[in-house]
Amino acid sequence: MANTSARMLRLLSLLQTHRYWPGSELAGRLDVSPRTLRRDVDRLRELGYPVDASRGVAGGYQLQAGAAMPPLLLDDEEAVAIAVGLRSAAAGAVAGFEETSVRALAKVIQLLPPRLRRRIDALQAVTAPGVLGGGPALDALTLTSLAMACRAEERLRFDYTPRDGETARRHVEPHRLVSLGRRWYLVAWDLERGDWRSFRLDRLTAPAPTGARFRPRDLPGGDPVRWLRSRMRTIPQRYEVSVLLRTDVDTVRTTVGNWGAVEATPEGCRLRMNVDDLGWPVMALGVLDVPFTVESPDELRDRVRHTGESLLRNSGRIGAPVAPIRKQEPIEGV
Repeated sequence: MANTSARMLRLLSLLQTHRYWPGSELAGRLDVSPRTLRRDVDRLRELGYPVDASRGVAGGYQLQAGAAMPPLLLDDEEAVAIAVGLRSAAAGAVAGFEETSVRALAKVIQLLPPRLRRRIDALQAVTAPGVLGGGPALDALTLTSLAMACRAEERLRFDYTPRDGETARRHVEPHRLVSLGRRWYLVAWDLERGDWRSFRLDRLTAPAPTGARFRPRDLPGGDPVRWLRSRMRTIPQRYEVSVLLRTDVDTVRTTVGNWGAVEATPEGCRLRMNVDDLGWPVMALGVLDVPFTVESPDELRDRVRHTGESLLRNSGRIGAPVAPIRKQEPIEGV
């Protein structure tokens, strides 16, 4: 029974991509006979999942679009609340749950009828989640469309504008969505360049599934987050930040998440970040509220001093003048 239950969940997960599955391919994925597959489909129908079937040599199965969501038995208000909450989490409102939220949102959105999708879009249009770090705003439907293409193993075309270049049409095999720093990235095999590439989602527009399926390739190293981190280290950033902090590694990781690399040191830990803007490292240091020493770059020392003076000046609590800090000396935060 345990094996049957696990197989049923796997079958439902495959059908929820809403692609058409030839019976032979679906049976091969589940490693069962066509007869066992038919019995499993009948069990799903008994639970209330509307699975369409076609007979013949090219026969197969597909889950109806806009289906209800048994056995959760959600009413309209509950379904809307879940979708809106997942959108906020996908935007970074809950640190560490961005990627999981996108996958869950992609499944929920597929099963919602059009009338509920319109309600969710209307509510989302007049609300904005407060996300620490202020990353680029993204269209949740773009996120879910890309997530569904990854799950369905379907090739994509989209327009992409690199940091220093002109907009061009790209044709890829999407592998995984990765949340890193304050941004989302699509890790994909670029068909025209014949290599793995990463694409920032805030620079990506008009994603369009092509309907062409592909057999997934093996990503070097297997871990998309690690692969993306290693790739980003080879991409020049404006600032390479290094700060010593007198606190434990877990405290810093809880605050910065994936936005920086943290390593233990005898006195505490070291935070490293590659950024185009020093505003986020300054904010992170302020939130941590622990003693620190800026190792590099010099511009961060100046930015910390300027921010501190500005806060004092604007708070109306200036007493003695702020002592000047020599540029070559490390700043100690308290």
